[in-house]
Amino acid sequence: MTRPTGPWLLSARNGSTGVRQRPHDPGGALPAAVLFDRDGTLVADVPYNGDPSRVALMPGAREAVDVVRAAGIPVGVVTNQSGVARGLLTPGQVEDVRLRVEELLGPFAVWAVCPHGPGEGCGCRKPAPGLVLAACRRLAVPPGRTVVIGDVGADVEAARAAGARGVLVPTPVTRPEEVTAAHATAADLLAAVRLVLDAAPAAAPAGQPRRDPGAATVEWRSGPAGPVGEPHRHRAAPAAAPRGHPALPTGEPR
Repeated sequence: MTRPTGPWLLSARNGSTGVRQRPHDPGGALPAAVLFDRDGTLVADVPYNGDPSRVALMPGAREAVDVVRAAGIPVGVVTNQSGVARGLLTPGQVEDVRLRVEELLGPFAVWAVCPHGPGEGCGCRKPAPGLVLAACRRLAVPPGRTVVIGDVGADVEAARAAGARGVLVPTPVTRPEEVTAAHATAADLLAAVRLVLDAAPAAAPAGQPRRDPGAATVEWRSGPAGPVGEPHRHRAAPAAAPRGHPALPTGEPR
């Protein structure tokens, strides 16, 4: 059987699936689109979750998404869901969780989902750029005017590979080297959004990091591009596996 090579592209509950959006350009320094990682960024990271009742928002998620929408900027989700390839999730379960996320956060203009496993060689599994590029094509926005916000190095690496701007919001599972390699970090999701919507960040002396005056915990800094490799998302004690499925070893990438 031929393995799939592209992501699933899904629209909002009331949107038209498969229809490319009209080109959007807010002008000025604002991004043309903001794409969020799902697990660990918008919602709590429950390994291979196929149960909508287990969806819980991350702190500030609703406020952050609403701020972007209020600026007239389309929002999307880019998410690895290798549980499909591993036989731990069905497409229907992925859809059920997606609809629950939209009940809590409102509709997203596009969902780009990678259902492949780490060894399938697809071009969409983060840190590869395929999810970001596919979402940009659907929204008819240039990757260079797009921002990707996520919680692990693979998210910002995917943004970099696509030519987009990445912002890392570290959590307890984010590796120190991922933080060091990220060009931009924020203490929380709302701070990240405020940073990317700031059209004129305060200037800093040469060689000093540039900070968002409205969110002092946000830091921009240059860093070396990290190696493109598989993320290790679950480095703490593994959470309970979905009912009927054994827990995978700690450190197993999603």
